[in-house]
Amino acid sequence: MNTNTSITIPTATRRDVLIGTGAAFLATTLPLRAFAATASSNLNRATIEDGSETMSSIRTKDGAQIFYKDWGSGQPIMFHHGWPLSADDWDNQMLFFLAKGFRVIAHDRRGHGRSSQTSDGNDMDTYAADVAALAEALDLRDVVHIGHSTGGGEVTRYVAKHGKGRVAKAVLISAIPPVMVKSADNPGGLPIEVFDGYRAALAANRAQLYLDIASGPFYGFNRPGATIAEGTIRNWWRQGMMGGANAHYECIKVFSETDFTEDLKAITVPVLVMHGSDDQVVPIADSAELSVKLLKNGKLKVYEGYPHGMFTTHSDVINADLLAFIKA
Repeated sequence: MNTNTSITIPTATRRDVLIGTGAAFLATTLPLRAFAATASSNLNRATIEDGSETMSSIRTKDGAQIFYKDWGSGQPIMFHHGWPLSADDWDNQMLFFLAKGFRVIAHDRRGHGRSSQTSDGNDMDTYAADVAALAEALDLRDVVHIGHSTGGGEVTRYVAKHGKGRVAKAVLISAIPPVMVKSADNPGGLPIEVFDGYRAALAANRAQLYLDIASGPFYGFNRPGATIAEGTIRNWWRQGMMGGANAHYECIKVFSETDFTEDLKAITVPVLVMHGSDDQVVPIADSAELSVKLLKNGKLKVYEGYPHGMFTTHSDVINADLLAFIKA
């Protein structure tokens, strides 16, 4: 990496890994009527004016502006993105489920994408509270919450603390719970030095770090024989650079050190835990395999050889399994 501070991007073992996300093209043709329904339904959704522009967003109690997309009608599905990305990372899934007759919602976490780059509130409790504020503003009920990586942690905290009476089901894809960092209580976790290395690299040259992550372990593009998708890499980098450096820096502590053990135990709705066996960012042995044991109504589905960003690289498989779980 061409930075003043060197860092080695982890490549394979469950102790030598970390981070990510990206985008792929949806093969399903979206019916024209879905776009028409979207246009009419969004007229009644919450918007906030910013000078001469009007955008879909809410303002939280501490003044943060949270951007969101809200398309279609039917049972709501809310998507929660990973670090350091945005709602755009779910474009494939949002188009797919919109065409299936669902209402699809995705937001940019504070400090990410088009939301406010706040100095404060870059912690998991605030992230979950922001989701609660959005769910209340849009009066979302009977919702299926789907979270990837850090977004899976956000789903876990939100459902446990705020979701009573509003949540139907949840899905954790390549998600960070129960906790990533190594400790006496979590001996299989990643050493704190791994996360310190990311902090140093982000501060030294964030743009290069994001390029290295997207072109390497996030999608498994560093594996021999991998088919590299340049557009996916660029989309990941584009999303990452939209957000705030300070929020992204602080979020490294959030996704590595937040303990979701009690949250997982408190959740009673059905939860599907989806994870690739070759996840180089969030190793399956210290995440999904432990999370499912803590859930009251959880099911683990393992995808042999799939990478961290599998809902992009293998969207056809993941989308079909998500649909089956939601309809079950």
